[in-house]
Amino acid sequence: MGSDDILTRAAPPPDLAIRYGSEADQVADLRLPADPSTGRGPAPLVILLHGGFWRAAYDRAHAGPLAAALAAEGFAVCTPEYRRVGQAGGGWPATFDDVAAAVDVLPRLAASASGGRADPGRPILAGHSAGGHLALWAASRHLLPSGAPWSVPALSCRGVVALAAVSDLVSAYHLGLGRGAVAALLGGGPDAEASRYALANPVGLLPTGTRVRLVHGSADDIVPCEMSVGYASRAQEAGDDATCEALSGMGHFEVIDPLSDAWPSVTGAFRALSPPGGQSVG
Repeated sequence: MGSDDILTRAAPPPDLAIRYGSEADQVADLRLPADPSTGRGPAPLVILLHGGFWRAAYDRAHAGPLAAALAAEGFAVCTPEYRRVGQAGGGWPATFDDVAAAVDVLPRLAASASGGRADPGRPILAGHSAGGHLALWAASRHLLPSGAPWSVPALSCRGVVALAAVSDLVSAYHLGLGRGAVAALLGGGPDAEASRYALANPVGLLPTGTRVRLVHGSADDIVPCEMSVGYASRAQEAGDDATCEALSGMGHFEVIDPLSDAWPSVTGAFRALSPPGGQSVG
C-alpha cells in the first residue's frame, strides 16, 4: 500500500483562482495546459473534487499534483473548494450546496477567465475518495425528485472519473469509514436520516445516463475496492456505461499520485471520456 506523502507534496501554483460564490470557501483553482497553440480548440474541462472524508482538516491543496499532471496531459482542471464538516455551515446541507453551485457555474467562469482556453461545454466530473462521492452525486442530480434541493432538469457532463470513491454512503456508514465520517456529513445514520441518504447516496441514484470510469486500488484499506466494483455492477445492471478498474496491490493514494504505477490507468480513464483537444468520445 502506497504512501500518503501526496497529501503534503508541493505542486505548481494554479494559473488562476476563480470565485464561484460569496462564501469564503467558494473558490476554485484553475490549471491550464501549458501549450495553447495546438490549434485543436479549447481544452476539455475537468472539475476535480478533492477528498478528505468531507472534513475541514483536508482542503484542495493536496489535489494540486493531480490537477497539475492532468493539465500537463492537455486538460483544463478546475479544483473547487467547498464547505466541509468542522467549519461553520459545513456538512449537510452546505457541502452539497457548494458542490452543486460549483458544477453549475464554474464551466462558464473558467472559460471566461481563461480567455476561452477551457471548454465550458459538458465538463468531466472527477473526484477522489469523498470527492469521488461528490462527483458521482453531482452527475446524478437530474434524478433527484422534482423540487428537491440541487435538482436539475437534465445532465450536462461528459462523464465521471471516480478514484477510490465513496460510492455507497449506507455501506460506508455501516463500515465506519473515516471514523464516522458519513454520519458527520449527513447528521446521523441511514435509519435516522433516511431522506438525506436518499438524496445524497450515488448508488441509489441510478441509472445516471452517463459514462462512469471508476479506478480503485485492490489493497485500499481506507475505502474498500469492493465499493467501486459494486457500484459499477449496479450501474451496469441499470443500463449505464460504467466500468471499474481494480489495480492490483494499490492503496488509497496511488490513484491521485502522478508518480505512482497507477497513473496510466488514471489518465486512461480521463482520455476514455474526452481526449485533450476538445474532441469528444462516444
